[in-house]
Amino acid sequence: MARSIAAPAEGSIRQRWQNRPDNLIKHAILLLFLLVMVYPLLWMVASAFKPGHLVLTEPGLIPSEVTLDNFRKGWNALGRPFSWFFLNSFLITIGSIIGNLVSCSLAAYALARLDFRMRRLYFAVTLASVMLPFHVLVIPQYIFFSKLDLVNTYFPLLVPKFLATDAFFIFLMVQFIRTIPRDLDRAAMLDGASPYRIFWDIILPLMRPALVTTTIFTFIWTWNDFFVPLLYITKTHLYTVPLALNSLVDSESQQGVGLLFAMSLLSLLPILVVFTVAQRYLIRGIATTGLK
Repeated sequence: MARSIAAPAEGSIRQRWQNRPDNLIKHAILLLFLLVMVYPLLWMVASAFKPGHLVLTEPGLIPSEVTLDNFRKGWNALGRPFSWFFLNSFLITIGSIIGNLVSCSLAAYALARLDFRMRRLYFAVTLASVMLPFHVLVIPQYIFFSKLDLVNTYFPLLVPKFLATDAFFIFLMVQFIRTIPRDLDRAAMLDGASPYRIFWDIILPLMRPALVTTTIFTFIWTWNDFFVPLLYITKTHLYTVPLALNSLVDSESQQGVGLLFAMSLLSLLPILVVFTVAQRYLIRGIATTGLK
């Protein structure tokens, strides 16, 4: 009996030792890919602490000289503290998050739950807009906001968010709402609840995973967006963080590269903090979904 129990244990240990070379090769390949992906970030961190004349001439990750001048000079390089541009980006990002959460959730609820004419057509148009490149709409949108004299304001950046123009989030929320049993809606209707009351008291609380996901992606995409602010904003005091970073480098003399890396390193901190905190709530929301 003891031999029969010991035999499988010895066999499993022998199998582990036989598979060990394969596991080592797999881990080595994954580690190589990790280094390739992380190397640019590590190089940026190292360059942020190098003197300006060594950033492009010293390719190594370990700087021969360490200085904080890039942070001191970069913070006030554009005539204003860099915190000003952080505040501008936070205002636009928070407004975009609120706009997407409100407008996209209402649109998704209507497309997923309410019965009205041409509902399927509207949903098909929404899906088609996901496949439409954003750059196709750039010129008409710019002409529209220019006629309204809204260039060099934040309205072109925020108004579309409150009009449910991000079809990706609408599709995400529609698919999530469809997983919520309709029996909850019917029970609420029997108690006299209106469609708005059903949305506010039943559907919206159960949409937490989709809402958190929308918040995370909206924050990252809006914070890193360079193209749209570049179209509508030309005044320095209205710059967002990406526009301010772009203004740090002189394209002819390549001066300010060290300042760019130093401020870029600071601009990554809000994204890392928000993603780290929100990811926990995202996993918790999925684990404790309303279907429980």
